[in-house]
Amino acid sequence: VQLVESGGGLVQPGGSLRLSCVASGMSNSMAWFRQAPGKEREGVATIHVGGGTMYAAPVKGRFTASRDNAKNTLFLQMNSLQAEDTAKYYCAAGSYYGSAWYDPSKYSYWGQGTQVTVSS
Repeated sequence: VQLVESGGGLVQPGGSLRLSCVASGMSNSMAWFRQAPGKEREGVATIHVGGGTMYAAPVKGRFTASRDNAKNTLFLQMNSLQAEDTAKYYCAAGSYYGSAWYDPSKYSYWGQGTQVTVSS
């Protein structure tokens, strides 16, 4: 499965962005991760093929993950963006969906990432 992200960019604090990830095939679960310079890659959100979602605490209530199974596309709507959200965002796909969803090793496929910068 190949994954291609898009939608990153520069946005002011309090602004919004919508990321997209197009997959070449269907996966049971898809997820968004992010990695800031000097930090480990961290899980942001995951979504099951049936629509169930889980979020990391720092983004809960501000970010919304969704997917269009017909188009093998994953989305991440990011609202009320903060400087701390600045990172490279990656799309991931795999078969695991569970309480350890934030563990990068649970995913078999990764995109190249898209940069999100929140700054005034």
